[in-house]
Amino acid sequence: MADAVLSSPFFGLTLTAAAWCAGCWLQKKTGLLLCNPLLIAVALVIAVLSLLRIPYETYSVGGSFIQLMLGPVTAVLALNIYNQRAILKEHFLPVLAGCLVGSLTSVGSILALCKVFHVEEALTSSLLPKSVTTAIAMGIAESHGGVAGIAAAAVMVAGITGAVFAPLFAKVFRITEPVAEGLAIGACSHALGTTRAMEIGSVQGAMSSIAICVCGIITSVLALFL
Repeated sequence: MADAVLSSPFFGLTLTAAAWCAGCWLQKKTGLLLCNPLLIAVALVIAVLSLLRIPYETYSVGGSFIQLMLGPVTAVLALNIYNQRAILKEHFLPVLAGCLVGSLTSVGSILALCKVFHVEEALTSSLLPKSVTTAIAMGIAESHGGVAGIAAAAVMVAGITGAVFAPLFAKVFRITEPVAEGLAIGACSHALGTTRAMEIGSVQGAMSSIAICVCGIITSVLALFL
C-alpha cells in the first residue's frame, strides 16, 4: 500500500503543495524574510524525504510536473512589463542602462570568480544565471550543460541575500532615488528582492518588477554568446 502511494505522481505533488502552504503560513506568522515560502518548502521536502528514506526519483515522479509550469511562468513575465509600461516608458533609458550594467556585472563576476578558483564548467554554467528568476535561470543553466538544481539554489541564495541586505546597502551608499533603488534590488535579487522592494515603496516595487523581466531577457541573450 505504501509503495503504491509513494510511486503515485500525487505523492510528489501533494508533498510539494503542502510544503509550500506551510512556508506561506510560517512567513505570515513570523513576518521574517528568512522564512521565505520557497526556502521553507525546499527544507521541508528534503526533511521528509530524508526522514522517510524516500528516493528522490520516487518524489520526482510527481514533483517534476511542477517543473513543467516553468515555461508558462516565464512567458507570463511579459505581462508584468506590459502592466508597468507607463513607468517603463518614463524611465526607459535609466532602466535599460541599469539592467544592462547589472546583468553584465552579475555574469562577469561569476565568470571571473569561477576562473580564479578553477571551477569546473558545469558548475560555472549553473551559477551563471544566479541573479535572474528561477524559471529563466534553470533554462539557461541546462542549455549550457549546468545543473538546474544548483542554479535554483544559487538563485535562492542571491534572492534572500538581496532581500535582507538591500535596505542596508542603499543606506550605506546613500541611494535615495526610488527608481535606482528598485532597479538595483530587482537586478540582483529578482522575485525575492522585489517582495522586499514593495515593502520599501510602490515605485521601488514597480521598478524592481520591471528589472526582473528586463534582466532576464538581457541575461538570456548574453548566455547565447558564452
